[in-house]
Amino acid sequence: MGDDRDAIRPEVPPSGTGCVECEAEGSWWLHLRRCAECGHIGCCDDSLNRHATRHAHTSGHPVIQSFEPGEDWFWDYRTAAFIDGPLLAPPRSHPVTQPVPGPAGRVPADWQRLLDD
Repeated sequence: MGDDRDAIRPEVPPSGTGCVECEAEGSWWLHLRRCAECGHIGCCDDSLNRHATRHAHTSGHPVIQSFEPGEDWFWDYRTAAFIDGPLLAPPRSHPVTQPVPGPAGRVPADWQRLLDD
């Protein structure tokens, strides 16, 4: 894995408004994270599937940014620390109308219990 200049590509747009893998599997997520290098949107480590971390490990893309409205923090898996980063290409979050957890219609009524297991 390279330095931050290699790991953050501000011009790359996000892959969509939801977790790529959860969308493909018909699953759901708690919060979303954006790969700062390729724009992949994955679910956070508090979600059932932890696709953002899985993407970082399999792709070698070490930096993510929150994809939640009002959040702009970056996380570097190499150092396990928050870092500063530039503005990324819009959109910078999922739509504010998208529920958390999401997406609408796929979140089970007992979602909190499922995440506690």
